[in-house]
Amino acid sequence: MGHPPLEFSDCYLDSPDFRERLKCYEQELERTNKFIKEVIKDGNALIAAIRGYSSAVQKFSQTLQSFQFDFIGDTLTDDEINIAESFKEFAELLQEVELERSMMVQNASDLLIKPLENFRKEQIGFTKERKKKFEKDGEKFYSMLDRHLHLSSKKKESQLQEADLQVDKERHNFFESSLEYVYQIQEVQESKKFSIVEPVLAFLHSLFTYNNLTVELTQDFLPYKQQLQLSLQNTRNHFSSTREELEDLKKRMKEAPLTCKLPGQPTIEGYLYTQEKWALGISWVKYYCQYEKEAKALRMTPMDQKPGAKQGTLDLTLKSCVRRKTDSIDKRFCFDIETNERSGTITLQALSEANRRLWMEAMDGKEPIYHSPITKQEEMELNEVGFKFVRKCINAVETKGITTEGIYRTVGSNIQVQKLLNAFFDPKCPGDVDLQSGDWDIKTITSSLKFYLRNLSEPVMTYKLHKELVLAAKSENLDYRLGAIHALVYKLPEKNREMLLLLIQHLVNICEHSRENLMSPSNMGVIFGPTLMRAQEDTVAAMMNIKFQNIVVEILIEHFGKEGHLNVSAFTDLLWPPRRHHRPPGASSQGGCPAAQTHHHFQTSSEGKTRLLRCFCGGKWSRPARPDPQRQRRRWRGGPQATAPQPPPRAPARGGRAGASPH
Repeated sequence: MGHPPLEFSDCYLDSPDFRERLKCYEQELERTNKFIKEVIKDGNALIAAIRGYSSAVQKFSQTLQSFQFDFIGDTLTDDEINIAESFKEFAELLQEVELERSMMVQNASDLLIKPLENFRKEQIGFTKERKKKFEKDGEKFYSMLDRHLHLSSKKKESQLQEADLQVDKERHNFFESSLEYVYQIQEVQESKKFSIVEPVLAFLHSLFTYNNLTVELTQDFLPYKQQLQLSLQNTRNHFSSTREELEDLKKRMKEAPLTCKLPGQPTIEGYLYTQEKWALGISWVKYYCQYEKEAKALRMTPMDQKPGAKQGTLDLTLKSCVRRKTDSIDKRFCFDIETNERSGTITLQALSEANRRLWMEAMDGKEPIYHSPITKQEEMELNEVGFKFVRKCINAVETKGITTEGIYRTVGSNIQVQKLLNAFFDPKCPGDVDLQSGDWDIKTITSSLKFYLRNLSEPVMTYKLHKELVLAAKSENLDYRLGAIHALVYKLPEKNREMLLLLIQHLVNICEHSRENLMSPSNMGVIFGPTLMRAQEDTVAAMMNIKFQNIVVEILIEHFGKEGHLNVSAFTDLLWPPRRHHRPPGASSQGGCPAAQTHHHFQTSSEGKTRLLRCFCGGKWSRPARPDPQRQRRRWRGGPQATAPQPPPRAPARGGRAGASPH
């Protein structure tokens, strides 16, 4: 299990649990920093010492194998699994290289050392600077808050107002510093997958190219290199898509920190001060409080316990909540509550007047509740006019722009998009727009279509099925993955399913011209994943699942049958990361099958590289067995089994996360 995402809403609350999770990220950042330093050190030793080259290679391979990626979320995509296992693959490769080498890699420093140093200095170093600012602003804010809360209410109103403004300013500064730090540390955690692996991959390629003794090794490494590059590019695309959504969420959080609540969270939570009476007087004790409105349950965790105190967390049931009059107590922002468990009233002090109103609103206090007006953009509906709009857009794109390079990726002018939408959805004459005319270019039409789909009151694939679709995309069982997605598509409401199939057929048509428009199913998945699917809640955890939304759409495109429905039988091939070893169709190995009883299925890339996807034996398809190490070593060094099998004349297409179509 990886690290849980750091929610931007936690930056405002600054709870102990948030600090603990943030500490885990900081430890992981330091671990990565140390790892990069070690890779740089070992890489320099490899370049500098030809005589000690063998030992340097072994040490370098051990360093790579010792590192394991941590990740955000509960599941990795196949591309991320491939990336996570890449260092292990690299280490295994290096261990097979002969001990003596006759050449030094000429440009290894530019390929390996500089990118890693830049990543460490620019990304990790920048993150550490953000941390210093976060800690400095936090210390400054809490120090000022403590002084502020001890101000007497009898002071002049102008002094109190000035103090309030100062606290609000520091709170805002601390909140912004916290947001920027959390955003940066998660960005480094995600981007290191390709930022660290890519330089190492480039270095290895250079190493094998410039070594005359490893020509065969270099040729055999190419299929894995190409698959890893594809995985890196796919992961980068998913990262870019997720990053845009996270930036949008961060901006919205700056405007309204408490609007994005996770399911299952308390109605309100934060720090409160409680008035406690002792034999020698009255003191105010700091608590972290969590209140659940439905159960009227209030949990109070003491934060400033004195040495020797045994007071633990208090679980109380609320009876009533009343605002405390200013002239009745020498503290500001106070309110009284009564609970079933304790006799008498408990006086609580909030952090500000606005904070007190929020607590009293949640607790149904007698303080009046004020709601600010919320302006909501008029939502678009999946109705007859919407279907007409989508069909007209599709017809226009397929008629005059299906071969346009980067179609749907390049965006049109916002002014033109709004103009087109306002004209088409005009209540007086809806749909009365000719998209075939020269008034509307392809970028405007495609951007308008995406805007319409993204602004539906509910996404095409519905909120109700969102979690099930994401879970299906996360499944490691590839047959189940397609079957589950196929079944869920037919659970959609009729008009949603009709719209989805209409769009997927269009995207299939687009991808059939990928040589001209450069838009593959994977590219279209990145664009239409967040367009056709979105979570009901705006959270970092939901944003991290965008890559699986992209995979769902990619699978739908890859397996859309000629009859206009999903081709379930097409999903029988299992996609495994390409192995660096090939076996002739007739060769046997541990767990293998005789050639006479075995059918092999191969996939050929655009560069002519071939890999064995599956074999049929005993009435079922299975993954080819991994060779034993001794046989593997012989094949690496050349021998009778080093010849790759010849591919069939036509190669099946790769399917989303899943694999190839059936032979």
